[in-house]
Amino acid sequence: MFAQSFLSPKQRPEKTPFAVSKMGLPKMAAIVVVVALMLSPSQAQLSPFFYATTCPQLPFVVLNVVAQALQTDDRAAAKLIRLHFHDCFVNGCDGSILLVDVPGVIDSELNGPPNGGIQGMDIVDNIKAAVESACPGVVSCADILAISSQISVFLSGGPIWVVPMGRKDSRIANRTGTSNLPGPSETLVGLKGKFKDQGLDSTDLVALSGAHTFGKSRCMFFSDRLINFNGTGRPDTTLDPIYREQLRRLCTTQQTRVNFDPVTPTRFDKTYYNNLISLRGLLQSDQELFSTPRADTTAIVRTFAANERAFFKQFVKSMIKMGNLKPPPGIASEVRLDCKRVNPVRAYDVM
Repeated sequence: MFAQSFLSPKQRPEKTPFAVSKMGLPKMAAIVVVVALMLSPSQAQLSPFFYATTCPQLPFVVLNVVAQALQTDDRAAAKLIRLHFHDCFVNGCDGSILLVDVPGVIDSELNGPPNGGIQGMDIVDNIKAAVESACPGVVSCADILAISSQISVFLSGGPIWVVPMGRKDSRIANRTGTSNLPGPSETLVGLKGKFKDQGLDSTDLVALSGAHTFGKSRCMFFSDRLINFNGTGRPDTTLDPIYREQLRRLCTTQQTRVNFDPVTPTRFDKTYYNNLISLRGLLQSDQELFSTPRADTTAIVRTFAANERAFFKQFVKSMIKMGNLKPPPGIASEVRLDCKRVNPVRAYDVM
């Protein structure tokens, strides 16, 4: 079933859709997105047909805004998929990460340490504004995060897949729940535990970590690996010495951002896994997937490094699985008109 849900590397254009988008929005990319949405079967209780009559132009609208964002910000795709991931790992995929502080009412998840420095809210605002113009009051912010992640991957050279939709937006945030998010210095035991808590296994962990094939990280999240790993006074032995010196030169400040993938930093491909095998995983949590002794994840990394199609196929499965994470029962929900704020009480529909 999933084998039919994405385009293989041979089926994709020679140039990435993002490269073409700099000369104008690719009509073929838009057509592919819509066909994928309309012809594939639904997953779980969500459905790719959810907006078929209420907002059939949704894929075109989101595609247009994301493509425009990528023209001026090569990190736009990584920002959007990170927001979706950080949303789903806290109370399920409910758009709660987008809520800003309201004293005494909303303690924003953006205040949680794992969300420090997270970006892309401006892109989400632009997508939401365009969607509201086309289909007022219909599409949830949670669904916008899900479909914009899919389109971001596709425009960066990755697979296209069906996005089951029909999520609602929570009227609350859960700042303490951000402790569920994996950290950059997480051990494999910690990573597997946090994924297991979400119903995700080792294969999901390795596949979803592959989103680090694009984007950047601030030096503060890995600088200890360069000189004083775990307080040993020595560098991390699972970090290639040549790469380590490159990172030391790049990290002029703790806030400097460095590419996750130094080889193809803006393309969604399997190079992330080749980097792990070469001991060039940027974060400790990346390298743990390959370098932890006797770990089941090592073989999965090797499989994806050798076979991009296998990575793409599993990434699709794992993204759908993660995207199906539901909020706890009993939480009031709605379709937010502004992704950053709940609707006035009189305007929302409790689900």
